[in-house]
Amino acid sequence: MQLLHALRTRAASERGDVPGWVLITIMSAGIVILLWTVAGDLLVNVFENAITRVSDFS
Repeated sequence: MQLLHALRTRAASERGDVPGWVLITIMSAGIVILLWTVAGDLLVNVFENAITRVSDFS
């Protein structure tokens, strides 16, 4: 009975860090946008070269 009460108390106190996860998600999206803006053409060329090499390898 005490174990069940302890588990319920702990589950009720575990609310999580939603603002932290939102901040991490927004920052990650910002980094992706920044990288895409700065190096978008280079990233596209690297991807196309990789696909071409894999296609030619077959």
